[in-house]
Amino acid sequence: MSEYVAINDSIALPRSELKFSFSRSPGPGGQNVNKLNTKATLHWAYNDSDFLPEEIKLRFGRLFAKRINEAGELVLSSSRHRVQRRNVDDCLEKLRQLILAAAVVPKVRKKPKKSAAATAQRLKEKRERADRKRGRRPPKWDD
Repeated sequence: MSEYVAINDSIALPRSELKFSFSRSPGPGGQNVNKLNTKATLHWAYNDSDFLPEEIKLRFGRLFAKRINEAGELVLSSSRHRVQRRNVDDCLEKLRQLILAAAVVPKVRKKPKKSAAATAQRLKEKRERADRKRGRRPPKWDD
């Protein structure tokens, strides 16, 4: 088992930052469920990590605020498999996917600029509407 969890080419987290706890899994599994702690729960204090760039930390905290507890730790769990090792790997894959999602820089939305022709058309229609309404008014009587 390596000392680092590879996220992408430029990001790798040391396993020492990740804390795992194990408990009994719910669901089917026969006697295995009642005897073994196969459910894996991952706790990671993402904000304290020196291996994650600051802008990714900020996006991560914003995107996954519901998965972060009061202590500032990301909490992930997996009980998909009947074997503890596979559940640990599943938690690490979930973590990898979350960090990759936070690493994507969102595109800045540019406000679309109206063309000169569209502005001219809008003003022309506005004048026509005003003239039409002005034509509906009763005539003024000047003394």
